[in-house]
Amino acid sequence: MTGGSQKAAVTAEMVASGDRAALARAITLMESRRPDHREAARALLQRLMPLTGKAVRIGITGVPGVGKSTTIDTLGSMLTEKGHKVAVLAVDPSSTRTGGAILGDKTRMARLAADPNAFIRPSPSSGTLGGVAAKTRETMLLCEAAGFDVILVETVGVGQSETAVADLTDFFLVLMLPGAGDELQGIKKGILELADLIAVNKADDAGAKAKAAAAEYKAALHILAPASPTWTPPVLTVSGLTGQGLDELWTKVLDHRKRLEATGELAAKRRAQDTKWMWALVHERLHERLAHDPALRQRVPEIERAIADGTLSPNAAASEVVKLLGI
Repeated sequence: MTGGSQKAAVTAEMVASGDRAALARAITLMESRRPDHREAARALLQRLMPLTGKAVRIGITGVPGVGKSTTIDTLGSMLTEKGHKVAVLAVDPSSTRTGGAILGDKTRMARLAADPNAFIRPSPSSGTLGGVAAKTRETMLLCEAAGFDVILVETVGVGQSETAVADLTDFFLVLMLPGAGDELQGIKKGILELADLIAVNKADDAGAKAKAAAAEYKAALHILAPASPTWTPPVLTVSGLTGQGLDELWTKVLDHRKRLEATGELAAKRRAQDTKWMWALVHERLHERLAHDPALRQRVPEIERAIADGTLSPNAAASEVVKLLGI
C-alpha cells in the first residue's frame, strides 16, 4: 500500500476512538497539498465536526528564550496528572528558502513526549505570518475529535501577527522574562491588548526581578481597555522549571472560561474566529490559483518584465492579474 493510500484510509471512527496513529495520519493528510488528499481531508473533518469544540484552547507566546517549551512541559504534565488529555501544537520556524524546520519541541518536552495522555505535534510554520502553521486550526479540531480536552498552541515567538494565535484560541497567555525595564519599552501595545493573562517566567531564580516586572506589567495593563467587559487580565509570576504558580495560572484559565461562557462571549468569540478562518482559507485558495493557473503562469513573467521596465505600474499590473483570474 502506498503512503498516499494509507493517508486516505484514515476514517473518522479511527480518529474518534482516540487511536494516536490514526490521529497522526489524519493530521498528515490535512497538511498534504495533493488535491485528492485535500478532498479526503475535507470530508474527514466534516464528519468529525460534531465531536469538536469542547476543549479548552490556549495560545502561548513569548520572546525566544522565555521558556515556552519548558513551561508547556510542566503545565501539560500537571494537567495530565489531574486527568486531562493534553495536545500540544508546537509550531517551529521554517526556512523561507527550503521550507525545512528543526522540529525540536519534542526534545524540549521530555515528560509530555513520554506521557500516554499527551500528544505533541510539531509542525513547520512554512513562513506563515505570526508563526502559526497553515493547518494549525484543522489539527486542533482533529485533536478535539480524538478526545483531547486541553489544546496548547505554542507559537514561534513574538512576531508580526499574534492575532493569528488569538484567533485560534479561547485564552491567550503571554510569557515574559523577569526584569521589565527596557523589555517593557520594546513590547508592542497590541500584544498586551491581546493577552488574557501575563505570566512572568523564571521566578524560581529571579524572584525579586520577577515581582518587579509583574508590577510594571500590571501598571501597563491599567492604561489599556480590556478586550472583555467581564475579564481583567491578571499578571502572575511563575516558574516553568519548578511548576511554581502554574496551579494558579490554570485556575485563572478556568475562571476566564466560566465567565465568558456565562455571558455568551465564548460562543460569540468562536463564531467570529470561524468566520475569520473561512476568509483565511479563501485567501489561501486564491493564492494557490495564482500559483497554478496555466494562463497566469504564461502571462505573469511578461507582466513582471513590464513592471521592471517601468512601462506598467504595479496597480495596473495587479488589475490585469485579477482580470486573468476572472474575478
